[in-house]
Amino acid sequence: MIKDIPYWRLSSFYWFYFATLGAFIPYFGLYLSDSGYNAIEIGQLMAVIMGTKIVAPYLWGWIADHRGNRLFIIRLGAGLAAAGYSGIFFADNYWWLFLVLLAFSFFWNAILPQFEALTFNHLENNEHQYSWVRMWGSLGFVVAVTGVGVLLNIMTIANLPFVVISLLIGILLTTLNITDHPGIRHKEGHSSIVMALKNKHILALLVACLLVQASHGPYYTFYTIYAESNGYSHSWIGLLWAIGVLSEVIAFAMMPWLVKRFGLRFLLLASLFSGSLRWLLIGYYIDNIYITTFAQVFHASTFGIYHAVAIAYIHKYFKGNNQGKGQALYSSVSFGLGGAIGSLYGGYLWESSGASMTFSIAAVLSIMAFAISWKFTEKD
Repeated sequence: MIKDIPYWRLSSFYWFYFATLGAFIPYFGLYLSDSGYNAIEIGQLMAVIMGTKIVAPYLWGWIADHRGNRLFIIRLGAGLAAAGYSGIFFADNYWWLFLVLLAFSFFWNAILPQFEALTFNHLENNEHQYSWVRMWGSLGFVVAVTGVGVLLNIMTIANLPFVVISLLIGILLTTLNITDHPGIRHKEGHSSIVMALKNKHILALLVACLLVQASHGPYYTFYTIYAESNGYSHSWIGLLWAIGVLSEVIAFAMMPWLVKRFGLRFLLLASLFSGSLRWLLIGYYIDNIYITTFAQVFHASTFGIYHAVAIAYIHKYFKGNNQGKGQALYSSVSFGLGGAIGSLYGGYLWESSGASMTFSIAAVLSIMAFAISWKFTEKD
């Protein structure tokens, strides 16, 4: 337990936020498929969700940094995200659903980077303990993804929006129980993103993060559909997702020790290299339950270790009034642009070339990120 911070209040936000992610991302592609959309349309609609991360986090981060009202931005975003998502109950065609997802994700994607900055402010000099707070988000994801998998045995996928809206309301309620915190004051003031991008280490990190999330695109968009088409039940699919995220939880719990033992650079390179192996195993051995399960364990490195290291680097490079902008830039470039690219190429390749080729391209993107990081990442 971490002293002198609202540990459980911070953790409860992460729990509900990632429980929403666990109910939404693994099964929304299946929901769309059941609603009659093809692979290209599914890729496009998922790209909308990822694409708003290109603009929304930085826009709201800039407002929060310059106006000093980070908690208000978090609460506003949570409320408007729930309101926007409620439009799905009236969506009956592609373009209406497109607009619903655009409105929902614009606000939903705005709140996490600001909450990350708020969490680091509460942690102050204990930022290495971030993973112990963040792991509750992973546990929320596990509960949601397995729970929905079980529920789909007794209800249809058409009921998924009711689960998601309930969790979005949970996010809003947790934000009402959080207090603001200015964090440690730094001499650094506002500086432009252009100046930050002149730092080759920051630029290389962002490019690598973009490639990593682009490599994850087919996994987040089509993994459930892929597994179902190869004979896996909804309960098994939920379990496979849960195995991945439980591995991530273990990685988060071990991060303070791992960083001290191996350093940030080594951990980043290891996570990127393992990503290429993971996508090849998924792409070519989905019919083997043992290899498929083993591939899910790699989520500990391809997301858990990778994300914790990336967040640590962002916190290192962006101080003081630039914290919100730094977190938002990371989210915009990686989860936003990278995620959108991943969903789009995944949809088109899935339709034209099949799963194995799609995951092979994902493996290539991951090894490209490894090469860039090997060349430009600072030594510890």
